[in-house]
Amino acid sequence: MPNIRPVSDLRNYNEVLRDISENDPVFLTKNGRGRYAIIDIDEYEKLTAARKLLGELSKGEKSAKENGWQDISAVEEILGV
Repeated sequence: MPNIRPVSDLRNYNEVLRDISENDPVFLTKNGRGRYAIIDIDEYEKLTAARKLLGELSKGEKSAKENGWQDISAVEEILGV
């Protein structure tokens, strides 16, 4: 079950921070609507790395569609394997 709290709970931020764990963010609301998410720093780093990896994979896919795919033997030759 998601941990949802009003942003005013940040007045006692120690209690809010205690409730944060990996894969279990605290969602803060403002005027009854979702506004912020507080996540564990390790989770943030994983999300950032995943977003970067997906961006690079997307660039590679776009390049392959524009310039053509290479078979495994050509890639091994380029890499010297």
